[in-house]
Amino acid sequence: MKHLRYITLGIIMIAASLSSMSSEPSWAVRMVESEIQRNPEAWQLDFQPKLKWDYCHGLELRAMLYVAAKYNRNDIRDYALSYADTMINADGTIKKYKLTDYSLDRINSGKYLFDVYDLTGEERYKKALDLLRSQFDTHPRNADGGLWHKKIYPHQVWLDGVYMGSPFLAEYAKRYESGEQQATDYADVINQMVMASYHTYDYKSRLYLHACDVSKQMFWCNPINGQSAHCWGRALGWYAMAIVDNLELLPTDCPDRTKAINILLHIAQQLERYAHKETGLWYQVMDRSGDDGNYLEASASCMFTYALYKGVRIGVLPSHYRKVADKAWQGILDNFIRIDNQGLVNITEVCAVAGLGGKNNRSGDYNYYINEMKRDNDAKAVGPFILAALEVEYLSEK
Repeated sequence: MKHLRYITLGIIMIAASLSSMSSEPSWAVRMVESEIQRNPEAWQLDFQPKLKWDYCHGLELRAMLYVAAKYNRNDIRDYALSYADTMINADGTIKKYKLTDYSLDRINSGKYLFDVYDLTGEERYKKALDLLRSQFDTHPRNADGGLWHKKIYPHQVWLDGVYMGSPFLAEYAKRYESGEQQATDYADVINQMVMASYHTYDYKSRLYLHACDVSKQMFWCNPINGQSAHCWGRALGWYAMAIVDNLELLPTDCPDRTKAINILLHIAQQLERYAHKETGLWYQVMDRSGDDGNYLEASASCMFTYALYKGVRIGVLPSHYRKVADKAWQGILDNFIRIDNQGLVNITEVCAVAGLGGKNNRSGDYNYYINEMKRDNDAKAVGPFILAALEVEYLSEK
């Protein structure tokens, strides 16, 4: 299916000549340049002291490749490509990746490999894409087809995982599959979004909670419905990004596509409802917005801003939500972005990590979320910030 290659980066290149017409500095470019200065080797992103194959590198490096394409920046392109060159072996195997760990987090960096393969044509990258695609064939699932977040988290559906896995499957199917197999995978992508909404929706707050243990066995879950206790902002951010990214990839006549659109519309309504009135930003724990100890959090705010902008741009959200995103974008610049004495762009107020269960027995209660460590320039905020900045530019060029 070679005629389908170069689609993603090719579309972005169309806008390259327009970008040079603006006299305003690109926040996307400035953040990328700052990150490269902070991390001279691409594998060092996300504060890594050694090689790791995980979701943060794919998130941030794909955003960098979009910037490289838009601005014809070979230096940024080569920096982003260097991670794939380091991590992907000649036979298509991936350093630090083990399929039978069955972790959806390990799939996400595969999205970036679509662009790497487009740019290089090296077959090792297509083999790596095939390897990651094969994980879906044997990945553990619940009775309704919902993918387990990880093998070590049996029966658990996390909103994070919908982003990590389903857009990869959608893009692989669009590029390399046809007929019955493509239709089957598109249906699977739709099911992951709809299934997650069913398991995590909270009727009281009208938000989607972080996760659900479908077996109702974990100490952190509600024993009646299996749900975790709160809507963690970034988890909902992952989910919103997953839906808007999938909707861009799925054909308009895909069966049940409207179900995903309706979920996104509902999320957009709640984002407008829960946005901080003065700044337009969102809290770390969404269903406890404004409560003592809670704080406006950067990664979730960038993710929501990106999802709203992109939803408007691709025509699945009403244009009204551009105003919501505009206010949030200005709030991000005013409240989270700091320029240091070296001229580097920094993003602050980022929750470093949050989860449920695991080796630290994370409880998922309110105090847990608001007391998790914060750190500047975490990739989970940097990547969505770059993506949101690009969306601002795309919309201004229309």
